[in-house]
Parts: sequence; structure tokens; C-alpha cells
Amino acid sequence: MKKLILATALAVCLGLFSARAQNVNGVKLTDIHVDYIQIRAVKSFLADKQWIAFEYGQKVGDYSETYIRDDNDKKLEFNSALDCVNKMKGYGYELFSVYTEQTGTDSNRPVYVLKRK
Repeated sequence: MKKLILATALAVCLGLFSARAQNVNGVKLTDIHVDYIQIRAVKSFLADKQWIAFEYGQKVGDYSETYIRDDNDKKLEFNSALDCVNKMKGYGYELFSVYTEQTGTDSNRPVYVLKRK
């Protein structure tokens, strides 16, 4: 019985050790405790990929610092901005407002504002 408990504890520790955390400019999403956040989808120019620009009031020197990344500093791909909105529900946020920003003379994109529950 002791061996089973020890093996289970070891498996849990290894599982937690290898878990990946999403972050924005090195700050884990679980460590961000603000009332409002803003997300927008950014499409790749040459590929069919979408990344999420995530702003919570942080100081931004370069726009690429706002992307959600994994522990290896690789930008995480999302299906859409709404995919990210749904994932943020697990972090305690809900959709508050949507507006559009102009990205060119003939185009715009939605910006989602989320509020902590």
C-alpha cells in the first residue's frame, strides 16, 4: 500500500512539473489579477494562424510582447478570439464589451473586453 501511495505521489509531482503555463511577457495568466483585460486576434500574414494580443494594463515596449505564449516563449495559436474568450472563463473572466478597431482603410477587427467575475 505504501508503494502505491508513493508511486501516485511521484506521478502527480512529475505531472505538475511538466505542466505548461500560458504567459504574457513572462507573467503567467494565473498571476494576473486585474478587473479588466482586452484581447484581439492577430492573423499571420503568410499562414492561416491566429495569435492573441492580451492587454491588462502592462507597460508594452513592443506589440509582440502582448502575445500569449507558452513556457518555451512560443506564441500560442488559437482558433479565434472567441476561443480565447472561452478559455479566459476558466481564469475568472466574462465577456463585458466588444468594439472594433480600424486596421486599415477598409478593414477592422473586433476587440473583446473581459471583466473579472
